[in-house]
Amino acid sequence: MTGDSTGPAQRHADDAALITELAESASVGDWERPSPVAGWTALDVVRHLVEWPGEFLEGAGITLAELDVGADPVGAWRQHVARIQDILENPGGRVLSNPEIGDKPVDTAIDEFYTTDVWMHSWDLAKALGREPDLGRERCAAVLAAMGPIEQILRESGEYGPAVPVAPQASAQDRLMAFIGRDPAWKPPN
Repeated sequence: MTGDSTGPAQRHADDAALITELAESASVGDWERPSPVAGWTALDVVRHLVEWPGEFLEGAGITLAELDVGADPVGAWRQHVARIQDILENPGGRVLSNPEIGDKPVDTAIDEFYTTDVWMHSWDLAKALGREPDLGRERCAAVLAAMGPIEQILRESGEYGPAVPVAPQASAQDRLMAFIGRDPAWKPPN
């Protein structure tokens, strides 16, 4: 679902760099700013990305130590990125077994589920910090095209909110964000 030709390790490095750049630019007060995800702050976006892979990767026999995102969001994010990057660069033939997705090489599973999540949540963090994200027209169009045929499964998973209506001429990024339940016009309250 990535829509480009780089491998899992490079894609993660590139996508994680988007979050790293945003996190490093945040002031202490920025972490409590609301995000486009209902009920989430900027800190919650980073916390989500650091915490959810733990249980997922247990399916490959990988245990991730907990990190205190609240105490040091940037430091926790950097540590987390390094450990995921290490897994991707050294998959060692490990297979991730999951009842919902079956068995997949660990680097493929991370790429399909986690790295794509990092990439999409970079939009949320950028918006929370008052920035205008650019996820790339071609990649947005490719991911949207891949999600269309499995929309019902995605909606039933509870991972995405109801689609937000957008104009037919909306950009690929706006259409993708609307598809996953984000309002492309969302702005942080003043």
